[in-house]
Amino acid sequence: MIGIVKLKYSFDIAEKLVLLKLNKNSIKKVRSHFPIFEAHPNLVYLDNAATTQRAQSVVTAQSHFDLYENANIHRGIYDLSNQATQKFENDRTEIARFLGSGNANTVAFTQGTTASINIVAQSFLAPRLQAGDNIVTTIMEHHANFIPWQMLAQKYQVELRIVPIDKNGDLDLSQLSNFLDKKTKLLAVSHISNTLGTIHPLDEIIGLAKRKDIPVLVDAAQSACHFEIGVDPLNCDFLTFSGHKMFGPFGIGILQVSEKYLADMMPYNYGGGIIKDVKVEKTSFRNFPHNLDAGTPNVSGVIGLAAALEFISGIGKPDMQSHLNKLTLYALDQLPKVPGIEIIGNPKRRIGIISFNLKNIHPHDIASFLNKDGIALRAGMHCTQPLLNAMGLQATARVSFSIYNNEEEINKLVASLKELMRFWS
Repeated sequence: MIGIVKLKYSFDIAEKLVLLKLNKNSIKKVRSHFPIFEAHPNLVYLDNAATTQRAQSVVTAQSHFDLYENANIHRGIYDLSNQATQKFENDRTEIARFLGSGNANTVAFTQGTTASINIVAQSFLAPRLQAGDNIVTTIMEHHANFIPWQMLAQKYQVELRIVPIDKNGDLDLSQLSNFLDKKTKLLAVSHISNTLGTIHPLDEIIGLAKRKDIPVLVDAAQSACHFEIGVDPLNCDFLTFSGHKMFGPFGIGILQVSEKYLADMMPYNYGGGIIKDVKVEKTSFRNFPHNLDAGTPNVSGVIGLAAALEFISGIGKPDMQSHLNKLTLYALDQLPKVPGIEIIGNPKRRIGIISFNLKNIHPHDIASFLNKDGIALRAGMHCTQPLLNAMGLQATARVSFSIYNNEEEINKLVASLKELMRFWS
């Protein structure tokens, strides 16, 4: 038998998490788990809505597998393959628990949120569409949760109904109620806007759909890190998120499907790993989630994602959410002190994300100027062009926070923006 090899220079992940939990209110302690801040001590990283930084425990777990346990899964009879398969499936079970489910078969591994949404569009929804049907989404959506539905609507000649926003940046739920009817085949909505930071009232939104037996997809890319999510906690039918927005690796994400629709999920790609039986005349396939695993899956990515979720659990989502709330409120208090600034939107509930513009200065110039001070933020359309068009905007600058950010960094942001305004004038 081949045993697990311990890295001589690695730290014990569980021990580190205990230390972190005992110091959960210390942002300095949290930052020590992210080597990038040691390598770049002056970095003010405020682009977390695009991607978060990697926790050391995630990189260690992933590299440990790559170096000492690497083997393909579900195929070999030898020890390394069996151990890799067991770890892969054990992580699926742990991720299901993270999502509030005891059923690991509700969890499929994908390349990320975008891939997950496209799978639902093609594997679940497309075979159900007929002329006269409609799909409902919102003007707030990331392109990944907008374009797939737009393409289906055009291909199958169904109506795409788009819920607008009010002047504050909240969804117009009266319009949503009017849009949902017996011909609605899916409602697709994000949990948190990646441009405005608006927290959508999912209880009310999903409740409206459920009363009419309409399946709901929730894009949790911006909330999975610090909100309790899952098809059971949220009472939705499809849930998607990406590992790289929650301290995990690139190229790995989750599609969780409610038990009600597991049998309706068809294969998305075809090849080895998803089949029960292949004959010249016909092929039969495994059930979801294994019918999405054509080819070799991203095994080390799954291991890294599981380590990221363990890291998050070690901190605690309530503490993370509280910290992000604090930073958001502080930023909303300090940013208006910058001459010529316009905060975009004033939703009832927002967290972690703020878009803004400066008078007569393009957002790209803002980002370029702040970069000289080591401040990293996003400028552009944020993959939400329909939203910005609806608001009469071409682009914005955007800051987005995570657990390792602090008020001092917001002060640096404000000081740099004030310097920019003096320079520009």
